[in-house]
Formats: sequence, C-alpha cells, structure tokens
Amino acid sequence: MARQCARIVQACDFAREEGGSLDLSECQLVQVPDAIFHLMREVPLLACNLSANLITKIPPKLAISFTLITDLDVSNNRISMLPSELSNCTALETVNISGNSFIQMPPVLAEIPTLIKVVASKNFIADIEVEALDRLPVLEHLNLEENPLKKEVHEELSRVTRVRVILSPREQEEWEDLSI
Repeated sequence: MARQCARIVQACDFAREEGGSLDLSECQLVQVPDAIFHLMREVPLLACNLSANLITKIPPKLAISFTLITDLDVSNNRISMLPSELSNCTALETVNISGNSFIQMPPVLAEIPTLIKVVASKNFIADIEVEALDRLPVLEHLNLEENPLKKEVHEELSRVTRVRVILSPREQEEWEDLSI
C-alpha cells in the first residue's frame, strides 16, 4: 500500500512538472484515488492513463475535475459504464475503453463532438446505435475488434465509410445456421 501511494504521488508530481499527462497505469488500483484530485487540483490535466488496473468504476469527479483532458485511457480494467459527466470534457479526442466489461457503447461518447478516436475492442459489445456516429462530426477511427456484435450491427458498421471502423471477421453463431 505504501509503495502504491508513493507511485501515485510520483505520477502526480511528474504530471505537474511535465505538462499535464498523468500515468497511473499498472498500479493495481481498484478505484480512482481521491488523492489525485487533491494533488492535481492546480494542474490542467490533458491526458490520463488508468490502464491495466482493477478499476470497476470511473468516478464522475474525474470528468468534472479534469475538463481539459484530450486523451483518456481506461483500457484493461473491469469497467462496464462511463459517467455521464464525461460530456463535460469538451476537448476529449481519444478514448480507450478496450479490455473491459462493456456490453454496449457508452452513450455518453455520442455526446462528445470532439472525439476523433475510440478504441472499444475486447469487450462484450453486441449492439451499437450506428446513427449515433453521425453526432460525432470529427470521429475518424472506431475500433470494435473482438466484440460479439449482432449480425445486423456488424453489417451496418461494415457499410460506414465516413469513419474508419475496425471490426473482427464475424463468426456465425451455431444457432444462426438452424434451417427449420
């Protein structure tokens, strides 16, 4: 625990000195520590890396405290939803939610018109509101590899041309082949 606290303080000090990029990846965190909000209160945070931890929930406080953030990486955690307050991050360009427990694309992402890149691979996403992509005028890249997308959704996404959508080849489910 003491080593973990020291690593958090070190990461916050580095972010203050090096221009607002906070890296708390691989810290074995089970939650986003309140201490970072205190330690970073005077720092305009631009990037936050919380990847490869054991986090199950991103607190609304993160989006409220760090509205200038442009890059958020919460990949390889245990997260299944993002807080609606994330829409306060009006400069957010890149979000990586890969390797988590999402069963749908977080609806809040469609409310962030500055998004350029979304990586949502290796989740449990079966359904996506494809029309929501139209609400993201600058979105260029959407990675949905290794998700169990419904057949119709996969087909609809493969026809999208304005955004580079990366999909895994769709495997036909055994039950889909039942000819009765």
